[in-house]
Amino acid sequence: MHYRAIFLSDTHLGTRGCQAELLLDFLSCHDAETFYLVGDIVDAWRLRRGWFWPQAHNDVVQALLAKSQAGARIVYIPGNHDELLRAYPGTHFGGIEVMTQAVHVTACGRRMLVTHGDQFDSIVVNAKWLAHLGDRAYEFALWLNTWLNRLRKLWGGKYWSLSKWAKQQVKQAVNYIGEYEKVLAGEARRGEYDGIICGHIHKAAIGRVHGIDYVNTGDWVESCTAIVERADGRLLLLDWAAAKRRRHMIDAARGAGAGSIRRRDRMKKPRKEIA
Repeated sequence: MHYRAIFLSDTHLGTRGCQAELLLDFLSCHDAETFYLVGDIVDAWRLRRGWFWPQAHNDVVQALLAKSQAGARIVYIPGNHDELLRAYPGTHFGGIEVMTQAVHVTACGRRMLVTHGDQFDSIVVNAKWLAHLGDRAYEFALWLNTWLNRLRKLWGGKYWSLSKWAKQQVKQAVNYIGEYEKVLAGEARRGEYDGIICGHIHKAAIGRVHGIDYVNTGDWVESCTAIVERADGRLLLLDWAAAKRRRHMIDAARGAGAGSIRRRDRMKKPRKEIA
């Protein structure tokens, strides 16, 4: 599929939680005139604690560079996990442009502020040590989630996200997400934008917050989501993990159906009689 723009964030390359294979699959199936990398693409926090960079993560970088070489514009807006790049606004590397934030104008003329969003997170701004502590706790939750899902597979259970469940159950987390959305919508209103496109909290969304278009790209650690702009200017949320699950279910159903047809055909064949 070809889109006018694709927005990705929170891929966290350099961590074990990064769903690099799914991201590669997504990039192989989708193209755009402009790609916005909306922060936390590379997780420098995690890489400082220990190097982890498998071939799949390198392949993601190569895939993005290949799209740039093919003519796509790629804008990299750093987040808090790759904040070291904020010191180099306007820099180009491999055709990828670094910007602290961007303004994207949709095909229907709507002006959207594009920013990672961490600068509006009071914990990241005022208590960075707590943000690092939370990052380690999140990493542990992902590790525990991996083992829980391996056990679930033993009795045919579907994938289940521990951290996503916790976010939905803990009232403070729900309130935090709601407050984050209001703060970013307020920032867009002050800048006289029609909406804002962000990442940071790993909670994909498209909606209206106090009359402002609020769009969150999600992440590629758990949800594997992206925002795309169609030729008519409409923004859509793509859940690639869910799309792949649906495709596997359809393929499995077709395979089962074909198998039953073959069995039925064999039963219809005339039997040879023994004289």
